[in-house]
Formats: sequence, C-alpha cells, structure tokens
Amino acid sequence: MSYAIAGFGAVGQALARAFARKNIEVTVASRRQAEALAPQARAIGPTVVPATLQEAAKADIIVLAVPFSEHREFAKTLTSWEGKIVIDATNAFGVPVEDLDGLSSSAVIAKALPGARLVKAFNHLPSGVLAEDPAINGGRRVIFLSSDDEGATATVAALVEELGYAPVSLGRIAEGGQLVQARDRSWAPLIFQDLFKKER
Repeated sequence: MSYAIAGFGAVGQALARAFARKNIEVTVASRRQAEALAPQARAIGPTVVPATLQEAAKADIIVLAVPFSEHREFAKTLTSWEGKIVIDATNAFGVPVEDLDGLSSSAVIAKALPGARLVKAFNHLPSGVLAEDPAINGGRRVIFLSSDDEGATATVAALVEELGYAPVSLGRIAEGGQLVQARDRSWAPLIFQDLFKKER
C-alpha cells in the first residue's frame, strides 16, 4: 500500500510526522515544487518523500490536507479517481453554507473526485495536537472516521491503528459524519475534542 499527503502546511506536516514516527514511507506534495519541500521533509524524517501533486495522486491512499478552497484544483491532477481512497482532512470553516449547496463539505469534495472512496478523518484535531505522539495518558488519541464506503473505512481504520491512534467510526457522512463537519462560522461538536481510548 502506498501513501501520500497532498498539502504540506501545518496539518500535512503533522501527518507526515505521524508516518515518520512509525517509519512508514509517505509522499508529500503541495503547489510548491518538490525541491522546495525537501528541507522540511528531511527534517521530519527519511521516510517522508517530497514529490509533485501528480506523483502524489498515484498513491493508493491520499490524505487531502490542502485548504478546502483548493480541493477542486487538486481534483484536476487525475483524469479518473475511480477506486482511489481519499482521506478528507480538510475543514470548511468560514465557507458560506450556500457555497456548499446544502451538502456537507465532505460530500462537496466527493462530488469533485467522482469514483473516489472518500473517508473523513484527521480533521478534528488542531495541527499542533496532531503532531504529538498519539500514545499518551495510558491510551491512544482518538481519530474519528466517517464514510459511505465501509471497505474504505476499514482500510483507513487499519492505517489509523498502524499510525498509533484509536479509530472511532461515526458511520455515514450524512449521519454521524456531521459531528466533524465545519459549517460557515461554526465548528461541529466533535471538532477539537481531544479524546483518548484507554488500553485494557
């Protein structure tokens, strides 16, 4: 399984640290040239590989960590998203509800990536918290997942476990997934909830 992070701002770098902690190779990309990302990627760890967005989009699992407003531009990197697992780590805070056509932000992104197997995850924690070791307080930091694709949810849950977090499924995006969807100038109830699952 190959992994990529599209977007190398605070959230993208925090997630790259999570992969590096577990010695899992991950491609990182942004609108900037791959060479411009190299110093920061090297500082995080040797398994963090800078690339172009086109190269990153070839991965089996892609974490979308670009600003929400840039998702349509990112969608153009592939002619077909069929079968790709895309983890939506974006937040649409500040985006007027009318701009979302009454949909959740994840549903809007799913429409822009037809055929992709979209899973909402890694968006509810601030980047500074996400960059920390998830093993803390005798437990593991929780990562919420929501998706309309059970198989993709299971695959992403396995990755979340591998990265050292505790996955908690909220069900479908239009149902439990609403608990992690920012709308207009409001945050959903589970955003910023830094929860832990105790080890038995």
